Amino acid sequence: MVRSADYQNPRFARAYLAGVDLADRRGGYEHRRRLVAGLEGRVIEVGAGSGRNFPHYPPTVTEVVAVEPDDTLRAHAAHAAAAAPVRATVVPGHGEDLPGEPGAYDAAVVSLVLCTVPSPERALREIVRLLRPGAGLRFYEHVRSPNPALGLLEDLVTPAWRRLAGGCCPNRDTRAAIERAGFTIDDVTAFPFSPQPGVPRLTHLLGTAHLPL
Repeated sequence: MVRSADYQNPRFARAYLAGVDLADRRGGYEHRRRLVAGLEGRVIEVGAGSGRNFPHYPPTVTEVVAVEPDDTLRAHAAHAAAAAPVRATVVPGHGEDLPGEPGAYDAAVVSLVLCTVPSPERALREIVRLLRPGAGLRFYEHVRSPNPALGLLEDLVTPAWRRLAGGCCPNRDTRAAIERAGFTIDDVTAFPFSPQPGVPRLTHLLGTAHLPL
């Protein structure tokens, strides 16, 4: 059983907050804009962080319910929600136990989350539970490199990286996990990206998927 206390990492949260502006200037801003472009209706955002996606939601979104387990980041997200162009509510919770009734949402957004949750499979099952038939998933995640040598290196460094980076596992095959959960991937772009100088250029995926009707 995963407890909310397991997600408290104030040291990582402070480091994230100190570096997120630079990460956005290096390309993250455009990635976030593309992530949520064209969404409609009621959206659940899993792992909202400090709320950096909020300014990009289009007016066709009627409500964003943003789930964030870390107390430090959630406080920043609540502040960002007050200035969001759409109605946004920030709530505590984590990916493996999401709030809401089955079929309550028209879309879900995950942004650098499925690399961090203890079980991406359980998190994706929760997302599926909350989405109506035919609903969409938007994902922006870093994943195991398709280069065999780099992928092996990521396997080797993951235990240490996970301890230093708030639980992040850079060697996960997130695309396969999304497909196993029942989603059909409509569009995906893979690209290398480093959010900070000196940080390795990890393979990132930015894409859309949907559930069957």
